[in-house]
Amino acid sequence: MGDERTELGLLELLSHAQYRVTHRVDAVLRSRRSSLEEWRVLSLLGDGAGHAMSEIAEFTLMPAPSTTKLIDRLVSANLVFRRVDPTDRRRVLVFLTARGRAAHRRLRPVVEESIADLDGAPLRDLVRELLRRVGPPS
Repeated sequence: MGDERTELGLLELLSHAQYRVTHRVDAVLRSRRSSLEEWRVLSLLGDGAGHAMSEIAEFTLMPAPSTTKLIDRLVSANLVFRRVDPTDRRRVLVFLTARGRAAHRRLRPVVEESIADLDGAPLRDLVRELLRRVGPPS
């Protein structure tokens, strides 16, 4: 399958690259009783700010109903909590609990190590340029 990759188009190449990287990270996280989806939430909320469910869904690349179920599980595991947004009482913000912050600190080096051989400034710059050219999601 090595030389066949040269015949693939851009979409297929991107799909294969994305699958391989996320599969690698997910396997490492599963060995630590977590998942890629959970990591994405912990990673977003790791900034200490509360985030709305719509932001979380967009960041995790999940549909809103699946995101709600994931957040419900994380609330049950005492990794996150919900609070009504003080500036817009119709919205709910999600934050990390102390246990969630500890999980984020524990898993971050594991995730970083799993992709260390891929994580270099030139590759990040190329991916940023690709995202710039593609534009925002519609």
